[in-house]
Amino acid sequence: MPIVVIDPGHGGSDPGAVANGLQEKTLTLEIARLVRDKLESRYIVDARLTRDADVYVGLSARADYANQLGASYFVSLHHNAGGGTGFESFVYPGTRNTETGRRQDVLHNRVADFFESYGFPDRGKKEANFTVVRETAMPAVLLENLFLDTQADADALKDQSFLNALADAVTTGIADALSLSS
Repeated sequence: MPIVVIDPGHGGSDPGAVANGLQEKTLTLEIARLVRDKLESRYIVDARLTRDADVYVGLSARADYANQLGASYFVSLHHNAGGGTGFESFVYPGTRNTETGRRQDVLHNRVADFFESYGFPDRGKKEANFTVVRETAMPAVLLENLFLDTQADADALKDQSFLNALADAVTTGIADALSLSS
């Protein structure tokens, strides 16, 4: 059975982005739990979280956890800040033409289609030297789901039905990327 590690970004002493009454660490954990539960209820998969509480887990420890499990896929969930709007995804530089890039295409397109249906732009498939995508031994992607410091983005992220639908899009994207059996 494939193992998927869902990584709720930040946590504990590291809140991540904070704006408009939202904390990145709280949102990423909520969405990660939804994705884990949806994956396990719909597909033949073992979905694990790098953290399942408001605790700090170091970046290398997150990658080490997935590596020790022999995970098939690592998906890190984040939210942006810094003035902007929309969705983007990241893989480690040089991996776009590998299985990592193929999976990024599948997952990104599914999530981008969801966001675009609400009028949020697709900021693109990108590469970055982030620890969690560099140190994982399996294909890994980091998703930046909207901007906490942009009012329209924040308002959407405060809507429970929107979060549930976002979790559905991420779940389906992961399942499609891995060709999971239902």
